[in-house]
Amino acid sequence: MGVVLSRNFSALCASLRLTFCFALPLFSAAVPLHAQQIAVTVDPAATQIDFTLGATLHTVHGVFKLKRGQIQWDTATGRATGAIIIDATSGNTDNSGRDKNMHEQVLESAKFPEIVFTPSQIKGTLLKNGTSEIEVTGPIRLHGLDHDTTLKFTVQPAGGELLEVATQFPVPWKRWGLKDPSTFLLHVADTASVQIHAAAKINP
Repeated sequence: MGVVLSRNFSALCASLRLTFCFALPLFSAAVPLHAQQIAVTVDPAATQIDFTLGATLHTVHGVFKLKRGQIQWDTATGRATGAIIIDATSGNTDNSGRDKNMHEQVLESAKFPEIVFTPSQIKGTLLKNGTSEIEVTGPIRLHGLDHDTTLKFTVQPAGGELLEVATQFPVPWKRWGLKDPSTFLLHVADTASVQIHAAAKINP
């Protein structure tokens, strides 16, 4: 009887070890890249910020440059700190007259030289493999005023500690208090669309 029990116990242990070996890779792929604390730095040189704005007879395309960006994230609580800072003075649509009006009359970029997104809360899981969908909540400071926003980021691993990050979101600039440059002959849409593609690195 004791021999039979011993054999059954050994078989059970072997079965549990086999199950664990199969389950471990699946579990590892679903845990965050780092436990508890994650610090991510965005590379300005590898970041593209595009915007489009509908206007009479055509759509305006333009770009901005990133000054700097870093986010600290407590994965246990979702609490986030840091800032993504865009150079408002770098706005460019390849039309000198239009750009002058944008900077002097609409953005007033000499007075408000930065557009700042300050994350406060992050929802989602940053995966080691595959695509992660992350929601980041916090205010966007534009033209001196804060506007609560939730941005949805798509994150892809790019080897080692590198990440590829992308997001797209609307900016209802007119509702946010910016001056409308529309005239009798030229009408500009009330909302601009912003697309960001960036390279980021997880800091030790």
